[in-house]
Amino acid sequence: MDEPPARTSPASLLKHDEPLFVGFDGADANAKPGTAAGGQLAEMVNSMLPPREWTEPTGTWMQYVSKAPASRLDVISMQEALDARLQERQARDAGICPVREDLYAQCFDELIRQLTLDGPERGLLLLRVRDEVRMTVEAYKVLYDSSVTFGIRKQLQAEQGMAELEARVGELEAENKDLENRVLELRNGVEVIEKRESEHKAMEDKKKKDEIDFLKYQGQHLDQFLRQLGPAAK
Repeated sequence: MDEPPARTSPASLLKHDEPLFVGFDGADANAKPGTAAGGQLAEMVNSMLPPREWTEPTGTWMQYVSKAPASRLDVISMQEALDARLQERQARDAGICPVREDLYAQCFDELIRQLTLDGPERGLLLLRVRDEVRMTVEAYKVLYDSSVTFGIRKQLQAEQGMAELEARVGELEAENKDLENRVLELRNGVEVIEKRESEHKAMEDKKKKDEIDFLKYQGQHLDQFLRQLGPAAK
């Protein structure tokens, strides 16, 4: 069976060779090519940066990483392509951005490819750096997910206890309202009692004053009567 024409491969800043036809829906396993030619260095590059594979209506395709050394112009072109794709995919300039992370990861893999072809030892060292960074980022992601899960769980627990707290607050507010009403009643009672006592005291004071005035009046008349009797008695 003739191979169908190769389609456009997925965009990537990592430089690849021409796509190779694998089979239809991966069924033609014998059609899958082996390691690309190029000797031990090519095997090292393929091990460090494995070939990518994808399936489309025309069949399943595979694409190995390019073994062609990079020139100064290639590096400049990669930088321009990185800037263009960051803008095209509207990557964020700062903060967490999966798009920016993906594009810079592709760029880092391309640098590993270039350095490995120029010096395998430097390529292997850079690969270790990349893997360490990835593990650190993944650890932070796991920590972030755990913290989010913990926060959500605590929030749910707080919301579950919120109903009880709101009910308790309602009870305390009602109790406080009853106490305020009771205080108002007692104050009104005190005012009534004070008013009665004041009126009673005023009445008692008036009664005493009237009695004193009456006694003074009687005393005055008695003195006059005695003075009138005085000469007659002599």
